[in-house]
Amino acid sequence: MKKLLFLKILFSTFLVSLWVVAVNTTIDDFFLPGSQPDSTRNYDSPSNCANCHSGIKNNTDISYEPTYGWQGSMMSQAMRDPLYLASLTIANQDAEFAGDLCIRCHAPAGWLSGRSEPTDGSQLTSVDTEGVDCHFCHELINPNSTNANDLIILDVLEAAGKKPSQAGNGMFVVESDNKRRHGPFNDADPKSHQVVYDAYYSESAYCGTCHDVSNPAFTKNGDDYVLNTLGEKAPSFNTYDMFPVERTYSEWKMSAYNSPTGIKGTVFGGNKTSVSSCQDCHMQDVTGYGCNKNGVLLRNDLPMHDMTGGNTFVPLLIKQLYATDPSVNTAALDAGIIRARKMLQNAASLNVSANIEDNGYELKVKVTNETGHKLPSGYPEGRRMWIQVIAKNSTNEIIYESGSYNLTTAVLEKKDTKGNDTKIYEAKLAMSANPTEESFHFALNNVVLKDNRIPPRGFTNANFEAIQSPPVNYTYEDGEYYDETEYDLPLETKNVQVKLLYQTTSKEYIEFLRDENTTNNAGIDLYNLWTENGKSTPEIMNELSTDIDKITLAFEDLNHLFIEPLLIYPNPTNEALNISFKLKNAENISIEVYDMSGRKIKTLLNSYQSEVEKNIKWNITNISSGMYIVKFKMGNKLTSKIIKIN
Repeated sequence: MKKLLFLKILFSTFLVSLWVVAVNTTIDDFFLPGSQPDSTRNYDSPSNCANCHSGIKNNTDISYEPTYGWQGSMMSQAMRDPLYLASLTIANQDAEFAGDLCIRCHAPAGWLSGRSEPTDGSQLTSVDTEGVDCHFCHELINPNSTNANDLIILDVLEAAGKKPSQAGNGMFVVESDNKRRHGPFNDADPKSHQVVYDAYYSESAYCGTCHDVSNPAFTKNGDDYVLNTLGEKAPSFNTYDMFPVERTYSEWKMSAYNSPTGIKGTVFGGNKTSVSSCQDCHMQDVTGYGCNKNGVLLRNDLPMHDMTGGNTFVPLLIKQLYATDPSVNTAALDAGIIRARKMLQNAASLNVSANIEDNGYELKVKVTNETGHKLPSGYPEGRRMWIQVIAKNSTNEIIYESGSYNLTTAVLEKKDTKGNDTKIYEAKLAMSANPTEESFHFALNNVVLKDNRIPPRGFTNANFEAIQSPPVNYTYEDGEYYDETEYDLPLETKNVQVKLLYQTTSKEYIEFLRDENTTNNAGIDLYNLWTENGKSTPEIMNELSTDIDKITLAFEDLNHLFIEPLLIYPNPTNEALNISFKLKNAENISIEVYDMSGRKIKTLLNSYQSEVEKNIKWNITNISSGMYIVKFKMGNKLTSKIIKIN
């Protein structure tokens, strides 16, 4: 029987009341299969690993060192993150013991050592607060492994009814031998510990362990998600039977990246020419040494241990909070911010074109997702991306604006000059008790109110419906991994500025975490840090500023004329631009490059192409930095793409 613990009235800034019911859940409501807590477990501090995996003098970049890269990542700060800690408090307030689900993936060593209760993290040790650390990551085993040593562990779990059926939700399985470490190389020969070659460490399912998150307290029932009988474990631990919180791994699984060849020509893979797995993009291959000992192999496929995402804000808070803590490397955090910013700047391409009409200009802004998951992806609350458009007349006066953001107040205007909605890419959740009102109550939410985030290459509605991540109150056709928005600009428009912006967390979410906290100071502490560190200043992912007459481009969809799509990459670039395509039929092809003043600076191709496949490499080392237009003409059809040269 469902027991109600208490009722409280919440008042929004608009004085709209919303009833929120906290539930009397128990630790059993958040039980999940996999290795279980054991107080006899002993985890090494990452500083032990640093003895061999840092101070590598022969590496050309200190970030190539496993320790340094990890220290600059959010993985190492997962249990120090004040945004997470404030969210954890609200989760525990709303549903007792809900924090156990969070601690599994934010402090897995502490969870496995039996220190996750109380579920506010108060029993975790200093080693536990090192987050997702070396020892834990290199003791994971594939829950579907057929390796003899792994089967010994898996068979015991299966006999106890605790073997996970798939990766996800922190349902990890770990080694029983404290001295054995797993990894992706079969030629590693360390002296300080045993090593096991494990192909699992190169598979996306490994990352899916904590990047496919569901709330086990709710079970799918038709199109709804209902609260389970309290005090009992979930009736099913299949990922897609529970309420979806984030589906980053599943989004990848249903993308074109999940293929033997992957996607070629991206900027994410380091030494790789194509990328497929999570590791390919978020642990790119570099050339270096992984250890500071003599005789260690120089590898061209050394994975950077930076696990870079898009968070440039929280590292600033960590630096302020732990400025004197020797276990926090502030220089590594600064390097991590730079990498995250670069990741964001390459996560989407931006194409802008304009058509002149009788009463003004029709501006088209096309945002293309260049990642292997939705954009943005991951934990939805407060995370957003939006388009900002500013039109100015000949006297430099703003005559139209959409997506206006005030850096002082941190307010994003939800309407444009004409009263139309700002294009904000985000997911919003709600509770079935009030399904039309957005809710930040993570542990209680069981409705997806909105999801217009841009899907990845290979998207189909059926596949994303199957993984509980379809568009909600928005539409993408099968095969679309881009979104186009139209803006009506005044005829007086002279100059147009377009930006694609990303924000780690919104003002609304920060204020919610402050105002709803009745337990501790985590909310007000976060709010103060937020105000002192730029209020999560939006990052510019891509931008264009030009006179309107210079972007009155032809912009036809030519995809149906290709066997493989036209690729122009990398974008931005600083050395060379690659153009590749595979035609269905021979055709006259012209490829020309123009600067933003309309001056042609290069003809890359102008001939009849009988070959169906063509690869062109343009060396741009002597080309000035700035924005350029590549015009691709096939017969009488023309399309254009804006590129950026750094």
